[in-house]
Amino acid sequence: MLTHPTLEQLNSLKLDGMAEAFTELASQDGTADLTHAEWLGLLIDREAASRETKRFESRMRTARLRHVGAAPEDVDYKTRRGLDKALFQQLLTGKWIRDKRNLMITGSCGVGKTWLACALAQAACRSGVTVLYKRVPRLFSELEMAHADGRFPRLFRSLTKTQLLILDDWGPDRLNANQRRDLMEIVEERYGAGSILITSQLPLKTWHEVIGEPTFADAILDRLVHNAYRLELEGQSFRKTHVKTGDENNKS
Repeated sequence: MLTHPTLEQLNSLKLDGMAEAFTELASQDGTADLTHAEWLGLLIDREAASRETKRFESRMRTARLRHVGAAPEDVDYKTRRGLDKALFQQLLTGKWIRDKRNLMITGSCGVGKTWLACALAQAACRSGVTVLYKRVPRLFSELEMAHADGRFPRLFRSLTKTQLLILDDWGPDRLNANQRRDLMEIVEERYGAGSILITSQLPLKTWHEVIGEPTFADAILDRLVHNAYRLELEGQSFRKTHVKTGDENNKS
């Protein structure tokens, strides 16, 4: 068998998964007994798995999550913080994203809101969903600069075309007129077209005041909240708990 020319052809065609599988099979005992169809099937399976892994890694890079290592398997359901296990596991299936619904995660500082949002984002990336993470204070700064230097259309497209937009750390500062307008445009463009996940230390009843202008507040919250799932967390900060125990590798 012409091993090296075959590998060169596979690599030149960017069939990296098949090339790796070919090398492994050629070096294993017993593979000589495989039929041509079985060899081909194993090569194709490896190539498909390799491509899916690369797509997942690309989606994760694009998402720019705050907690890249937040894995759904590591979610802590034992700590008392009001996390509805049944609801969260339902959210991990991603059906709410396919249905273009939203999710609001609220609770005091340190109860794991951002980590849980990133775990949901990783689950979404695994299933082929495009995700973009933004901290709200930083986002408004980016939007202000984008208006000034002409990048707003490009930034706006990135915010509205992704299937799941995560807006982390909503509030407590009251929005100014430009921020209200930009948020309204983003929410309106995404309404019925994509999902928004918002985390906030503030209870939902105070969001109207944060937006400020009643007409804008009514319009924005109507589009955000009426079809949204809610996770209202409570309890002591994870950070305080793990400072006491000395555990720096906490799960959330």
